[in-house]
Formats: sequence, C-alpha cells, structure tokens
Amino acid sequence: MAFAAFQTAEVVPQAPRKRSRIALFLLLPGLLYLVLFFITPLISLLLTSLQAPTEFGDIGQYDYAFNWQNYVTVMTDYWPHIVRSFGYALAATVFALLFSYPLAYFIGVKARRWPMLQGLMLVLVIAPFFISFLLRTLAWKQLLSDESFVITSLKALSLMAPDAHFTGTPFAVIFGLTYNFIPFMTLPLYTTLERLDLRYLEAGSDLYANPFTVFRKVTIPLSMPGIVAGTLLTFIPAAGDYVNASRDFLGGPDTQMMGNVIEANFLVLLNYPAAAALSIILMAAILVLVGIYVKRSGTEDLL
Repeated sequence: MAFAAFQTAEVVPQAPRKRSRIALFLLLPGLLYLVLFFITPLISLLLTSLQAPTEFGDIGQYDYAFNWQNYVTVMTDYWPHIVRSFGYALAATVFALLFSYPLAYFIGVKARRWPMLQGLMLVLVIAPFFISFLLRTLAWKQLLSDESFVITSLKALSLMAPDAHFTGTPFAVIFGLTYNFIPFMTLPLYTTLERLDLRYLEAGSDLYANPFTVFRKVTIPLSMPGIVAGTLLTFIPAAGDYVNASRDFLGGPDTQMMGNVIEANFLVLLNYPAAAALSIILMAAILVLVGIYVKRSGTEDLL
C-alpha cells in the first residue's frame, strides 16, 4: 500500500507538465507562422522606415539608420492624404451600416419563417465575393463613365450638369468603398440578429413601447457586437484601400488615399523609407482608433 501510494504521488505532478508540453507542441506551428509572416515583415518594415539615402548612391539605394525624420517628412507632405483616407473610410463605413442593417435585419429576423428565402438572400450577399475585387470595381467604372448609359441618361434628364463627371470624384470613391465592403458589414450583423431572441421585442411591445423605442432600446443594444464587428471589418480595409481611389478605377488626382501614396512611393518613386513610414503610421493610427472605438462601445472582448 505504501509503495502504491508512493507511485501515485510520483505520477500525478507529471501530468500537468506533460499536458503543457503537448499544448506547446500544438501551438508551435501557429507561433512559427506568426513569426515568419507577421513579426518578421513588421520588423523589416520598421527598419526600412528608418533608412537614410546612400551617400553618392543612385535613386532607390538606402542604408539602415535611425532616421526618424522620415516620419516627420511624410506627415508634413502627405497629411491631406491621411485625413482623406480616414474620412473616406468613415463615410463608407457609415453608409455601409445604413444599407446593411435593414438588409441583415430582414434576413436574420423577418425571414426566419422562410428558410429557403433566408438562404437565398445570404447567397446573394456573398455572391460578389466570387468575382474579383478589381473586376467589380472596373465594372462600376464602365457603368459610371461619362459615356455610359447611366450618366448620359442623368444628363438628359437634367439631373446632372452637362459638364459634370462622376468618376474621379470623392463621391465615386466612397460609393466604390461602400459597395465593395457591404458584405463585410452585413454578415456580422446577420450573425448577431439571427440569434436575437424575439421574446425581448415582444416584451418591449407588451410594456407599451412603440416600434421605434423597441428598436432603439432593445434591438440596437442586443446587436451591438455585430455592429462593432461589422464596422471594424469595413473601416480597417477601407482606410488602407488603394483600388477604388486609383486613377485607373473610380478615383482621380484629388482623391488619392494613403494606399495610393504608399504604392507610388514603393513602385514608382522608389522611396522605400517614406512608403514604410506611411505604412507604420497607417497601422498605428488604425490600432489607436480601433482601441478607442471598442473601448467606448463597451465591447472589449472583441480585442
């Protein structure tokens, strides 16, 4: 009996240690993936943002240094693009929320009694993902060009000035951002509203609240996780988008966003430190704004 108790006392402390080793072994591939494809590129980007031009070197040749002046230079030169990027992203996020919430509410709440209709509408929401992002934006450029049927009809009906243009304007860029990122807003909202307990809405009505009050006091708070998730999934990629604002698509010379400036500095001007510094600023600004937004909305669990 004493020998058996001694064996049991030796085996029990080793079990948690063995489980921790197994857990670490299972986490190892994911950790290696993060190190190779996230942390390493991020460190490389940070080091590139601090580079200085090579003395007597050609264009595009830089040496590693601690040239913090790069950040001051890009903030001074490109502050309008920074403000424009977040302004466009915010406007697109608001419009996407206004369009997506009624759609998600209808699919998740009103269409529950018709599962086939609910599934069909979800397919229609997801269907744009089966087409390339570039092709969708290019198609809108053709539909909204000066020679298109839509624009010529609006001008014929005197709804647009004869010399007015749609493409190349801020409205066109915001329109493209809103259209391309609506599914990112709709799906999280649908996921939340589909699980909404309708008895809460019935209780609000039984307490003599009108439909607007029930929506404001019950539906909106219960769907807040979906709203926060959808706005984050829309705002973050929209702020760094460079396709819609490009001159080759819906944008023009006065609609360039940070993504366009980063692309130009990397691929055209060969100013790698400026492009890297802008990328770091973009990531840092988004991280701060997202943290403040999530904290203020009371959904810290999403972080």
